[in-house]
Amino acid sequence: MAKQEEHVRKPEWLKIKLNTNDSYTGLKKMMREKKLHTVCEEARCPNIHECWAERKTATFMILGDVCTRACRFCAVNTGLPNELDWQEPERVAESVKMMGLKHVVITAVARDDLKDGGARVFAETVREIREKNPFCSIEVLPSDMMGKEENLRILMDAKPDILNHNIETVESLTPRVRARATYERSIEFLRRAKEMQPKIPTKSSLMIGLGETKEEIIQTMDDLRAVDVDILTIGQYLQPTKKHLKIEKYWRPEEFRELKEIALEKGFKHCESGPLVRSSYHADEQVNAAESSANQ
Repeated sequence: MAKQEEHVRKPEWLKIKLNTNDSYTGLKKMMREKKLHTVCEEARCPNIHECWAERKTATFMILGDVCTRACRFCAVNTGLPNELDWQEPERVAESVKMMGLKHVVITAVARDDLKDGGARVFAETVREIREKNPFCSIEVLPSDMMGKEENLRILMDAKPDILNHNIETVESLTPRVRARATYERSIEFLRRAKEMQPKIPTKSSLMIGLGETKEEIIQTMDDLRAVDVDILTIGQYLQPTKKHLKIEKYWRPEEFRELKEIALEKGFKHCESGPLVRSSYHADEQVNAAESSANQ
């Protein structure tokens, strides 16, 4: 029993300081008034108080709040989605302007019920934000859109500033962790994105603590670099509820620092690696750092 209790005990470095200032509460109120969703809330991101308090970047979740997939690590609701809301792109763009964001991340639930996987709404959101916020950089974080090249092309033709698609976990754990998605399809998705728009940086994210080995993490880095992914984020998996996959290991801060060093040695232009790091954490700084590295 003692061993089991030690296994689930959260270490000190994962304790979060909550910041519920006026900026945070005001943003939360605005999201509800605009009938918008954020992955910050839906996925129970541990950094929501920090990011929302600073108002430099935010992650909007479009295409509703019900996902057609049931990944065993994710807290987003699963079921049959509602009809598309074609006014959503404009509302997102208006909210970005009201918040004065420097960088915005647009993600979405997986919409396998749609022929285009939601690509048209994604593209329209990018165009609306750019029209109303010409000085805000735009990052998109889609699902694999069922691996259909025509869906990805619709999104890439809108020319976001960065294309982010999460590999999530190592190859051996993918069937157990991700629903419907495959490791190979995600790698191919990132390869095609770079092929379609070579000047647009690509990015991916890896969560660890699900039973992967260090060697498997390094192999995943190699696989991502083989398709010229520019930015990598690495963070600790945190179990959302008892129904989700259990944490097999809490990686220590010094281990995350070592993984960052390895990633940079392998050629990633930037790597954000730490226990509380998530795909959109300090997203604006990630883009700036990658651009600086590319110009050196």
